[in-house]
Amino acid sequence: MADQIRIAIAGHGNLGRGVETAIPKNPDMKLVGIYTRRAPEMVTPSLAGTPVFSMADLPDHADRIDVLILCGGSKEDLPEQGPRLAALFNTVDSFDTHARIPEYFAAVDAAAQANGRTALISVGWDPGMFSINRVIGEALLPDGATYTFWGDGLSQGHSDAVRRVPGVTDAVQYTRPIPEAVDLVRSAARPVLTTREKHRRECFVVLMDGADAEAVRQAIVTMPHYFDEYDTEVHFISAEEMDENHRAMPHGGFVIRSGNTSSANAQVIEYSLKLDSNPEFTSAVLVAYARATHRLARMGQHGAKTVFDVAPGLLSPKSAAQLRAEQL
Repeated sequence: MADQIRIAIAGHGNLGRGVETAIPKNPDMKLVGIYTRRAPEMVTPSLAGTPVFSMADLPDHADRIDVLILCGGSKEDLPEQGPRLAALFNTVDSFDTHARIPEYFAAVDAAAQANGRTALISVGWDPGMFSINRVIGEALLPDGATYTFWGDGLSQGHSDAVRRVPGVTDAVQYTRPIPEAVDLVRSAARPVLTTREKHRRECFVVLMDGADAEAVRQAIVTMPHYFDEYDTEVHFISAEEMDENHRAMPHGGFVIRSGNTSSANAQVIEYSLKLDSNPEFTSAVLVAYARATHRLARMGQHGAKTVFDVAPGLLSPKSAAQLRAEQL
């Protein structure tokens, strides 16, 4: 296809491999390269023939790439990579530290605006699809309350944050909704719930030899933006148990808007996801929004954007006429 969108991947962890899986399902796209901080020869693409480059090669490849999908972690990678690469490419990322999104947006926006690039930040299912549904629910039911529950499932961002704690060699983190809170919200009671009353967090950690388990536990449970507002359990396990029991990456959750359209009538809106693979679904969202980013860039809409700035039709490979005929 002559007008295929040229997509490149920056980072080849779980998310990068998910993007590899998603691109062949989109005939209007082609993968033109994987960029890694590892030695390129250490990366084996899922599709034979995909070129692999060093991340250091990116500045010289700006004319080869329509959209660069950033697949680094939110805790340390994206705060540095996002603004730097948005000055060179049209980008999409999944930055998911909710409390830091405004400052991250500002940094990426400055770089993209100054260089005529389009950078779509915080794309995925939350932030991302859940964010859209929170806004829609609030707009449709202004007399109401919104509740977001995550899980039961494995969080990539939180797992990555735990793995970066000194003394940790491997880790996963599960987010568990508290059933009593979910039932209360679904009843349209509109309860006032604290963060701690809605979820708990559970970590499974493999320690480095000689690491202080209690110091590691304290570093996890007090981590700002990740664990400090939750009841968090930390379990120390062997590498063998990690490999046997914690390599799948299911996740999901739901957004509920409970409100009244009149004093007599309560209304409940619910959007939910049940995911076998968190990274593969997040990657599928990133790839759809890469299409929108390419279109926005061609329209001259530069700077940082979020999912709130993207019309749904821009995500689809179908024309506006097709969408009106088939989906409206």
